[in-house]
Amino acid sequence: MMSEVGSRMDHECNTRQETPRGGNEMRDNGGARGGDEMRGREEIYQKALAAREAAWVLATLPRTVKDRALNDMASALIDNSEAILEANGKDVDQAKASGASKAFLDRLLLTPKRIEDMAKGLRDVASLPDPVGEVVATWTRPNGLRLEKVRVPFGVIAIIYEARPNVTADAAGLALKSGNAVILRGSSTTLASNKAIVSTLVSALGPSGVPAGSVQLIESPGHEVVGDLLKRRDLIDVVIPRGGAGLINMVVENSRIPVIETGVGNCHVFVDSSADIEMARDIVINAKCQRPAVCNAMETLLVHEAIAPALLPDLGEKLRERGVELRACPRAKEYLPYAKDATESDWETEFLDLILAVKVVKDVGEAISHIRRYGTKHSEAIVTRDEKNARRFMDEVDAAAVYVNASTRFTDGGEFGFGAEMGISTQKLHARGPIGLPELTTIKYKVYGQGHVRA
Repeated sequence: MMSEVGSRMDHECNTRQETPRGGNEMRDNGGARGGDEMRGREEIYQKALAAREAAWVLATLPRTVKDRALNDMASALIDNSEAILEANGKDVDQAKASGASKAFLDRLLLTPKRIEDMAKGLRDVASLPDPVGEVVATWTRPNGLRLEKVRVPFGVIAIIYEARPNVTADAAGLALKSGNAVILRGSSTTLASNKAIVSTLVSALGPSGVPAGSVQLIESPGHEVVGDLLKRRDLIDVVIPRGGAGLINMVVENSRIPVIETGVGNCHVFVDSSADIEMARDIVINAKCQRPAVCNAMETLLVHEAIAPALLPDLGEKLRERGVELRACPRAKEYLPYAKDATESDWETEFLDLILAVKVVKDVGEAISHIRRYGTKHSEAIVTRDEKNARRFMDEVDAAAVYVNASTRFTDGGEFGFGAEMGISTQKLHARGPIGLPELTTIKYKVYGQGHVRA
């Protein structure tokens, strides 16, 4: 499903001035577009070059310097919160004027509390161990060669993301602590917010000795700019897309740079026959309603047929009271007569809204089969008192995070103790789940000899 912001990004590159064929306005507009593209390419080159230069310095900075910078950045966010909120208000007003959904506005909106959380995230990252230089393993070969497997930064990371300006601070903080420079490219809908945040963060780098080029924001509009960014393999080491399926697929399909792929969250909660009904109700309501516009929110509820009569009528009413639109299979509609008929597309959709698909299943096996068919390998949960079913669900469900008797909303870097995250990876190479500090490093082998030569 193409997210709203992904659609807007596509719209940016397809929109053109309506002028008479052959008119000067068309030629001038084409020239303007060409000029914009050239400026965009130049901006990418200059900022990527500055990031590359900064990355050489960052790779060898001691933890004390990086931690001071992170704490200074956190303080600067609080001190400059009024200006950041003012900039964010402009983005929100423009989004409202364009008819953005309530869910989209929730992702876009900053509040004093959310800025405080951004600052806390930076301080939490500062308190974590430095992954750079960690010796993962060491061994000595029979010939006397001694080897160390050591964590080192990637170098320059580009993150392309949509309407969540808090990601700007999270990405900058994680990149800095892991010794990487970062290039940020948010959507046009968050440009004012991102400019205010990045300006604030960069202003705090100088006193600590961290190069200002460590954090770069690409400001040029247009879909073509993203395409140009994805070609700069000479200056950028890794790209991370964070957003809807449309954005992620576009990056994966067009990037010449290695991609750490974050994933769409079509998450499920399965309520088993032995579940505690009150616990199940609380988990379901939290997983769907606590913040529906994020990737770890539940999108489909699966209910064992034996517990459905006792659970669904009351649970359905409580969900309706919270504004949730229910879309149910025929068996679930027996207990939720007001629900809409669920369609095939409902089972495979990441709604990111107060919409919930509901299905009654015969047992844990059918629940697992449904998740295998429609899940996106993000976060899945079972509510049960049956240890055998819990173990089976944990072992047989293929997802980055699998829960027993807990809400899927915990799939989060902060909740996992990572301080923050670059996104939730659903792929199986290198990084899976919340992308924290270790996942933003690679490996170097340090080999120590005493005049060794190979025979």
